Amino acid sequence: MKFKPNYIFLLQLTALLFLAVSCGSDDESLQRIDQIMNFSLKNSAGQDLLNGKKAGSYTAYSVNDFNGLTDVAPVSIPLKMTTDSLYYFEYLSGARRIIKDSISPENKTYRSDLRFSFSRTVNNQVVTVTDAMEIHYRWTPSLFQVSEVLYNGQVVFSKAADAPNAINTFTIIK
Repeated sequence: MKFKPNYIFLLQLTALLFLAVSCGSDDESLQRIDQIMNFSLKNSAGQDLLNGKKAGSYTAYSVNDFNGLTDVAPVSIPLKMTTDSLYYFEYLSGARRIIKDSISPENKTYRSDLRFSFSRTVNNQVVTVTDAMEIHYRWTPSLFQVSEVLYNGQVVFSKAADAPNAINTFTIIK
């Protein structure tokens, strides 16, 4: 007698196993991730420096991961615009994170280093400015979040460990 598998039974068994495995976790085991940053650049007079149509603003930019695996490790940070026509960067991720310290297996700090190159025309000459951004991240089994941002060595954003998840929004004055 030749054995014939019961395909309906095997399909039901597979579905039951899949259901059991996918329901095996609870909300306590999920890690909250809070790493989106929206930031704009303004001068001391409040002018949007990312609006290339305004005199004195930057007309081009590029971002490089200073900790990248190669010297040139571009990071994509899209330029977006609010309903009030203010331009801003939306950084989700992309730069390599380096462990800064490991207080314990349950509490670690990571860091990313970005280099921004901004270009604009001054007196018919293209002038390029390079700025540095250092992003600090806090990691615990239940949370991964941006904890602090330094721009050219100055703190421009900080967040307490118990602060709620939100898009981290800030303005850099140049």
